[in-house]
Amino acid sequence: MHRSAGGQRAALFRLGVRLALVALAAVCLLITVTAVRAQAAGTGPSAATARPAGTPPPIADFFRDPQLRRPRISPDGRAIALVVTSPQNERSALAVMELEQGNKIQVVASFTDADIAQFDWVGSERLVYTAGPDQSGNWRRENFAGLWAVKRDGSERRQLILTRYGQDSRVDSRIATRALPFQWFLQDVPDDETGEVVVGYGRYDANWQLQSVQLARLNIETQQRRILEAKSPQNVIGWALDPVGEPWALGTLDGNRLALHYKNATGAWVLAQEGTYVKAPPPSPLASDGRGLRLVVAKSGAGTQALYRVDPATLQPEREPLVSIAGFDFDGNAVFDADSRRLLGLHFQGDAPATHWFDATLKAVQADIDRALPGRVNELECRRCLKTGRVLVTSMSDTQPAEFFLYEVAERRLRALGGTRPWIRAEEMAQRELVRIRARDGLEFPVMVTMPRGRPAGPRAAVMLVHGGPYVRGTRWTWEPLAQFLASRGYVVLEPEFRGSTGYGDRLFKAGWHQWGLAMQDDVSDALAWGVKQGWVDPKRVCIAGASYGGYAAMMGVIKDPAQYRCGVSWAGVTDIDYLFSLDWSDMSDVWKRYGMTAMIGDREKDAEQLRRTSPLRRAADVKVPVLIGHGMEDQRVPIDHATDFRRALDKAGHRQVEYVTYQDEGHGWRKLSTELDFYGRMERFLARHLGEGAPAAGQ
Repeated sequence: MHRSAGGQRAALFRLGVRLALVALAAVCLLITVTAVRAQAAGTGPSAATARPAGTPPPIADFFRDPQLRRPRISPDGRAIALVVTSPQNERSALAVMELEQGNKIQVVASFTDADIAQFDWVGSERLVYTAGPDQSGNWRRENFAGLWAVKRDGSERRQLILTRYGQDSRVDSRIATRALPFQWFLQDVPDDETGEVVVGYGRYDANWQLQSVQLARLNIETQQRRILEAKSPQNVIGWALDPVGEPWALGTLDGNRLALHYKNATGAWVLAQEGTYVKAPPPSPLASDGRGLRLVVAKSGAGTQALYRVDPATLQPEREPLVSIAGFDFDGNAVFDADSRRLLGLHFQGDAPATHWFDATLKAVQADIDRALPGRVNELECRRCLKTGRVLVTSMSDTQPAEFFLYEVAERRLRALGGTRPWIRAEEMAQRELVRIRARDGLEFPVMVTMPRGRPAGPRAAVMLVHGGPYVRGTRWTWEPLAQFLASRGYVVLEPEFRGSTGYGDRLFKAGWHQWGLAMQDDVSDALAWGVKQGWVDPKRVCIAGASYGGYAAMMGVIKDPAQYRCGVSWAGVTDIDYLFSLDWSDMSDVWKRYGMTAMIGDREKDAEQLRRTSPLRRAADVKVPVLIGHGMEDQRVPIDHATDFRRALDKAGHRQVEYVTYQDEGHGWRKLSTELDFYGRMERFLARHLGEGAPAAGQ
């Protein structure tokens, strides 16, 4: 079964899908729970931390790496590849769970100085994988990901694509002259039996700005490659592939112009639609069966992004959407049967993750599993489940971190495989709810509310947690470590999806343009006022916190609305909007700076005064409450100058209630567990001092 990648826009897609789910007759489901035999990998289930009654979980329980994660069932249904975490070195490894051998787990690949990033099955006997940062922070962002292959039993490891600076991996066979240069990368893994993967070659200018991508198929055993689509248009920056790895759509970028092309029946590329980089992009390719069905995400009449079929005659989206979810943009992927290429279903995001199955068998399986695991989101991955009769289930909720099960279709039997965080007790976690409120100007926007479990009646201390981006969807109805950590310490957590957030329609998204520190900030204040009105929040005990843009909003909040907040917490935060344009060691692309930032944040020259007034660095003298500031020394998205210069400005203004910390070898956000323990420990004590809520867990 092939799951297509989601949309490729800079802004995330939203779903407002109106789907009628068919009610199925109740049936009995036999559930057999089989413990995971993970000792071979050093990843056996861990009991929840022993601690005195009434004591909250320690910080590490929220932020350490998951024990098991990202499982992928093999095409033959007999094994599961997954990432495991070793308790000895906090580093991840690629492992295979053999379902016919009592769920025995064997580590098949690992790095001594990096984490496992992407991985997938190539047939049922081999895997490919790439490298990424680990929780010890030993990774250079510019190193590129490389590519390796390994057999299912851990033998015949070999490198297929080099990394820029080399990577220390256990490799049985490396033929350096045949490994591709580091500019190549893994593009896609076709769901077929060819033993090939699709790789892309990135062409860059002198400033390492991506100019185009050329595709090739690479045999992972012979390491022979053949170029694909040599006659494609110029300036291709994105490709869409069908389940067997054949390109069916591509996107080009020339200056500010985006263009969408489709391949016609003769194999030629045809221009379908043009648009601009930010203000009017063309539809985004989602999926194709390679036999005429093309699915794209485009703006609907309701103002949300919806899923459309492409009319083969006009190459334009059909008049009526295939899927449109009220109040949400389409953000999802399509599921195909590998043999027939039939569209089986759609996974998507609404207020919570959901699935709609077109296939009757899978619809019945979903109903069985939902009855067995009620009150949860249960997402099915079957690869070739219509043939193998085995379905991999990922089950989760707002209080339950993801757990994994195997469902045997013929026997209607569900067995447990393991979980991401077995040390978390769901009964101790806080419930989360997405609600919609009105801003002062009448604009509707969502707010995620996380309420402390077992809270006494009456208003509580609260944390306004502002998401980064800001042009992303900030939160989802899943178990979230930071929100749960704060709620475990007794705080009401409000996470506003302020204007500028994506995922909820064009109106909310575009209402945030040119509104940093203005209406975007007002939405945060309006969410707080709403929480106070509900009787949940004590208005005299509120702190505002966030990372990246959220850190910016935290500092602008204490400047713009000083009476609302007792304190502010910022990490990896923007403090000067002009620095986003001027700091040339930032990793933001030239295209984004030239077109995206000008359209969405402001014109550096025309809006200079507004950008100055809404930059915390330029208004440091207006900060009157205690602040906690953290930053990574290697941050390339929001360079360290934002923090160091802001601290100097606070010192110059005579502000003495500043707690300031920097971390070596950290980038844009925290990766090392030691950093998370230190920073969130500081945050816990900082909030307790200034809000009078929450006691540290035992031993912290």
